[in-house]
Amino acid sequence: MTDIYKDLKQLGSATRLPENPEAAVLEKVANPQAGTAYCVRFTAPEFTSLCPMTGQPDFAHLVIDYVPGQWLVESKSLKLYLGAFRNHGAFHEDCTVSIGRRLVDLLAPEWLRIGGYWYPRGGIPIDVFYQTGPVPKAVWVPDQGVPSYRGRG
Repeated sequence: MTDIYKDLKQLGSATRLPENPEAAVLEKVANPQAGTAYCVRFTAPEFTSLCPMTGQPDFAHLVIDYVPGQWLVESKSLKLYLGAFRNHGAFHEDCTVSIGRRLVDLLAPEWLRIGGYWYPRGGIPIDVFYQTGPVPKAVWVPDQGVPSYRGRG
């Protein structure tokens, strides 16, 4: 049996939070269920970045759904990548779409969507959604379960 984890560099070792998203190393592993249509969901309810204008923190609840092809994202590398946004200044739209596009570039999934449910700044929440195409017909993809803003919870 092939060891699909042999090339991972971050899993199982102490790893520092990257300085910024560009410096973060996203890792992938071979999908042992390639050829089977299924959905993978990552939820990051405490995502943070910085406003590029004020330097103040912005907070979001991110939900990433994808239907893998040949590759899966290694979850520790994803956590470190998302954590790298903590000191990164970018607008909500840029953060959300950049995360989705970077995962698409890495994984070449059958389908991916990301919902960025941003907490209000100045009294207005901004929700950002990115998707690569229609949901595959044979895959159950549940609702992301994040309500419209009413004190997110």
